[in-house]
Amino acid sequence: MYVDSHCHLDFPGLLEREEEVLGTMAENRVGQALCVSVRLEDFPRVLALAERHDGLWASVGVHPDNADCEEPDVARLLALADHPRVVAIGETGLDYHWHEDAPEWQRERFRTHIRAARACGKPLIVHTRSAAEDTIRLMREEGASEAGGVMHCFTESWEVAAAALDLGFYISFSGIVTFRNAKDIKAVAKRVPLDRLLIETDAPYLAPMPHRGKTNQPGWVVHVAEEIARLREEPLERIEQATTDNFFRLFRHAHL
Repeated sequence: MYVDSHCHLDFPGLLEREEEVLGTMAENRVGQALCVSVRLEDFPRVLALAERHDGLWASVGVHPDNADCEEPDVARLLALADHPRVVAIGETGLDYHWHEDAPEWQRERFRTHIRAARACGKPLIVHTRSAAEDTIRLMREEGASEAGGVMHCFTESWEVAAAALDLGFYISFSGIVTFRNAKDIKAVAKRVPLDRLLIETDAPYLAPMPHRGKTNQPGWVVHVAEEIARLREEPLERIEQATTDNFFRLFRHAHL
């Protein structure tokens, strides 16, 4: 069985195709998926998916790109995370690509999520883009290693991966690793310890080859696993088993 460790099934393009998307998951032996929250206003929709289907789980958090939305505090995140289908805090982190002024509100929001994760004992889902140095710095300052978590859709250098691994975090690769020009990411995928490796789709974004350019879906996470197996020269079955075991080890509140 494969697990998609990060997707957005509540987004347009997927939610209205719910049964079809779940069918494709079943056809490709993708038995579990984590539906990731990006806005508190939309969290009820994310949670409803996890409540409807045994193989789906939810996170709660606010994406660093989202400025015009409800701002979370620790108490609010803890209240929403106190649900058996919620297994993680996030998606959180820093993104200076779309916010070149590197706003302080992003950093404070990230700190809030880390504090909530430590308080509730659920791991973090971390997004970082053009902000790796500050991301790692805040993780260290706020004791993110106590909560653990994953660097999702990893696109940074090996040095950033090593820093996250030192904090006890996992590294997750998306369909980007299947792109021909993603040489640096492929190199990192070959070096991450097998017991810290996760796979994801980030659906509806970043569809892997051979579906690039289409609306992504969790059933296609198998192509990410295939490429990682090829890069590492390991049997596909080993990548499948390891990434599934890693998912349940990290997101320990999830279960079969």
